[in-house]
Amino acid sequence: MRGVTFTLILLGIALAIFALGRWFGSSYAFFMGYVVLQYIVLGTAWNILGGYTGYVNFGVTAFFAIGAYSTVVLHKLIPAMPLPVMIVIGGGLAGLVGLGTGYLTLRLRGVFFSIATLALAVVVQTLITNWDFVGGARGAYVLRPRVAPLIGGEYVQYLFLMMLIMCVIVLATARAIERSALGYGFAAIRDDEGAAEASGVPTLRLKLIATGLSGGFMGMAGAPLPYYVTYLDPASGFSLNYAVNAIAMPLIGGTSSWAGPVIGAVLVGGLQEYLRVTISSAVNVLVAGVLMVAFVIAAPQGIVGLFQRKRK
Repeated sequence: MRGVTFTLILLGIALAIFALGRWFGSSYAFFMGYVVLQYIVLGTAWNILGGYTGYVNFGVTAFFAIGAYSTVVLHKLIPAMPLPVMIVIGGGLAGLVGLGTGYLTLRLRGVFFSIATLALAVVVQTLITNWDFVGGARGAYVLRPRVAPLIGGEYVQYLFLMMLIMCVIVLATARAIERSALGYGFAAIRDDEGAAEASGVPTLRLKLIATGLSGGFMGMAGAPLPYYVTYLDPASGFSLNYAVNAIAMPLIGGTSSWAGPVIGAVLVGGLQEYLRVTISSAVNVLVAGVLMVAFVIAAPQGIVGLFQRKRK
């Protein structure tokens, strides 16, 4: 019952944000809001595996790009396919890749698992760069409609709404995991996997669930990207920004709670968008890297951890 109430509250907040954005009528606000919401989804997805379970994933761009390029394929094959269907398909494909990757690599632990996920990103990027159907190294154009379906107005408003709905789904899932037996199993793996196995916790099954959910949500976050940028190439689909921000934002906000990635994404993503307009987008990775190092040293539990410690 609490989970349903929380989801309804999130949905109400999301609709209020969307209505406020339409009332102001600024296209830039929707473009900027889309980026921040995208990082909330990405950061929360990473946190399910990296924060809750303790397995650091450096292959964020692989799952993100699978979602993005699945949309390119579907757009070429079935141009009239609705975007929500593309998002579900992209998330499903990325989730399946996450399950397969988890089955092959989750017997590795610590830095060895992280290196394996980094290798996955390199392999996927190499395959897509040499796949002519999706444009290969030269990239592909995906022209978005001028008018948004159902709601009218500019199409970027529709993209913003889709990302808002994904935020509600991902955050509701993350909070439900925290308060369930699944979340306690994840925490047991994170704290001491050997002791968890000795206590009868099905560690491999739980880790597969974590990789599947994490990969699927990352794919969903990437699926609308071709319609947002209208031109997708390997450099933009596998941008270092996504990999760094997806890790930095949960660490800055706090990996112990669903609220951590949200706080980190709003703080870092908002700052990056401001600097992108006033200075240059080249400083985005620098900002995320500096803040991540500072918080790892000064506040390892992130902003949420700081507040929890002060309350205690």
